[in-house]
Amino acid sequence: MSKVQKALKEKELLSINTKKGLLALLRQSTLDPKKAIHALKYEKRLAKLQEELLVLQQWVVKNNKKVVVIFEGRDAAGKGGAIRRITEHLPPREVRVVALPKPDEIEEGQWYFQRYINRFPREGEIVFFDRSWYNRAVVEPVNDFCTRKQYLNFMDSVNDVERMMLLSDIHLVKLYFSISKNEQERRFKDITSSPIKKWKYSDVDRKALALWDEYTSYKELMFKNTQKYVPWKIIKANRKTSARITALEHILNKIPYEVKDKENIRHKAILKDNDEQL
Repeated sequence: MSKVQKALKEKELLSINTKKGLLALLRQSTLDPKKAIHALKYEKRLAKLQEELLVLQQWVVKNNKKVVVIFEGRDAAGKGGAIRRITEHLPPREVRVVALPKPDEIEEGQWYFQRYINRFPREGEIVFFDRSWYNRAVVEPVNDFCTRKQYLNFMDSVNDVERMMLLSDIHLVKLYFSISKNEQERRFKDITSSPIKKWKYSDVDRKALALWDEYTSYKELMFKNTQKYVPWKIIKANRKTSARITALEHILNKIPYEVKDKENIRHKAILKDNDEQL
């Protein structure tokens, strides 16, 4: 063992012997020091990025900027959890999270994009969409919630809509959380067995594993055809902690705010993800 490796291990052991370290250790069902150290690294990195996000948010307010961040991905990919961690320290008056339910009768008769545009940010505001207009690119056609014509019309117009957003000085960031089929199945089992999580399990979720290949086909078409003006950031999300860190780093990198701490937001691997079938 080299001196550097030995010093690192000693440093990690010292981090466990703190109040935060002991709490992280006690949260592990098997009292695994390695997992506790990973948890400490994650929390420390997350806190740093959340601080930097506040710098971005204050720039948005000061300069009357408008920011939209959309979170897409398969069911149970961790979008909602990532949004909660990202926004937990942001001032609620200048930040909104939008998670729209199924459209009502009036909305079904409107232009498809209208109900999303109605939730776009005012000057000085950031809006996070937990699923977005891209429902029509994947979820709706897979589950027969829209016609073939509606799907094709959407795919033909979405790039132009996003171009208009950019021309209207809206900063748009598109994130896609990608998980493996085995991981989705494991998370569904966790959700359905939990009294406080099982409300999340919907009829769409029940069919998701059986329709895995159909979701994959439409997802790939979405990536191929909807990056003309705003590219997707595909995030490997089998490990939720890594996905949240990557999402925050990408948001901070994409928005051109002033006084950006480039060293702070430079990617630093916390944990390796499992790339299986992503």
